[in-house]
Amino acid sequence: MIYRIVNDYDSANDVLQDSFIDVFRYIKEFRAEASLKTWITTIAFRNAIRFLKKSKNFDSIDGHFNVKSEDWNGEFTAEYLEKAIQSLPEKARAVFVAFEIEGYKHTEIAEMMEISEGTSKSTLSYSKKLLRVKLKELYE
Repeated sequence: MIYRIVNDYDSANDVLQDSFIDVFRYIKEFRAEASLKTWITTIAFRNAIRFLKKSKNFDSIDGHFNVKSEDWNGEFTAEYLEKAIQSLPEKARAVFVAFEIEGYKHTEIAEMMEISEGTSKSTLSYSKKLLRVKLKELYE
């Protein structure tokens, strides 16, 4: 999950290490309101988002909004899908991974990313449109 959000192997390892440090630092605060796995995953997700926010392009997805959604029923493999996901702008990729792969709700994503729920929903819609175009480009 961290690699899919951060999109860099070395940085993902750094975020993972920081996440485990946080887990050990705050384990006494774990209240078992959710599973331990969910708690650890949330820490890792938040650390990945913090890492992206420090990067220069996190809020810059405006240049991609002119993408037209096209109907495409081509075949593709998991490799094509992974490449397309990794090519999404950082913010769009983070929302897509959180919602579609990790199963977070928009309210949770909004809280973790410090954005509105509406922004989370519109970013997900945008990322899906862009993903269709990217998949078509990769397939051709």
